[in-house]
Amino acid sequence: MKTPMLLQMLPLSNFYRAARALALVCALALVGCGTLEVQNETVGWSAERIYQTAHDAMNDGNYTRAIKLFENLEARYPYGRYAQQAILESAYANYRSGETQAAIGQCDRFIRMYPNHPSADYAYYLKGLVYFREDQGLLGYLYELELSERDPRSMREAFDAFKDLAEKFPDSRYAEDSKTRMVYLSNAMGMYEVHAARYYYNRGAYLSAVNRAQAALVNFPRTASNEEALGLMIQSYEKLGLTDLATDTRRILEASYPGSGWLTGNPGKKAWWKFW
Repeated sequence: MKTPMLLQMLPLSNFYRAARALALVCALALVGCGTLEVQNETVGWSAERIYQTAHDAMNDGNYTRAIKLFENLEARYPYGRYAQQAILESAYANYRSGETQAAIGQCDRFIRMYPNHPSADYAYYLKGLVYFREDQGLLGYLYELELSERDPRSMREAFDAFKDLAEKFPDSRYAEDSKTRMVYLSNAMGMYEVHAARYYYNRGAYLSAVNRAQAALVNFPRTASNEEALGLMIQSYEKLGLTDLATDTRRILEASYPGSGWLTGNPGKKAWWKFW
């Protein structure tokens, strides 16, 4: 089979770059066509009709169509309750379709524009959910996946969103669930510090191990991470020859966790997410 002249002229690396560029152009063209189709379809429609059509599409799981319709609604009718609702529902549709940054952006925009809206609490809650699930697959929390070993940025963002909701809207129907998720996230972030402490300890960087273990104790008190943090501090102090500090830390461990395996040299491994 004869190779087309275009492929003969392109080095392999340049060919891949050209192919990716072409794919991007095609994707953008498809998006543009989809947007234009929605614009043509909705000519003469009222805000209520566009909203209801978008809402129905979202309920049917057609999130791409719903997002385009919500965007079209905002462009044509930028004021009023339908436009406000379109921002929230577009955020949810983006969340369900895996467009996390778009979903977060919509939540932030709603909070900024309508801080006293009756649904402002939902905007905070949805923002927290997006960050909460960002690093996990659909089945992520059904298994003992090591969320605590991942970059904690998303965990912190989720925690802050849930905290804002709980503090600003204590009577919200989402407040109780937000508090539960805050506890979960506190445990995960505490164990992230402990994982770092363990990493340094295993490599002989005992002072760094102490510092990270202390961070877990100070920033995330009364969480599942504290027991191992104290145990690692004891071992690190002993390696450093700081026997007085090791003894003092052991007393704290005995008082806080009298049955701890760290006291007998057999700590085992406890699932960090089983904090209740």
